[in-house]
Amino acid sequence: MSNDLCTPEGARRLKSRIEAYWAERGYDVSVDLVEAGFMPAMRSARTDVRSNLVNGMPTRAANDAGRERRTA
Repeated sequence: MSNDLCTPEGARRLKSRIEAYWAERGYDVSVDLVEAGFMPAMRSARTDVRSNLVNGMPTRAANDAGRERRTA
């Protein structure tokens, strides 16, 4: 399934999209992939996408510290 974001390939695509989205807006966000292993309820293994975003937003304001690249 190409739209499954829990597979390793889908999780990598999602990670790239999240990083690119925030990079275009001047933020460096941290996105990690975590192999969760086999999940009986899903009947398959899954890959979790974890970031330092809070409620989908970077943790610092865009104009914080006046740096060329902002760190969230």
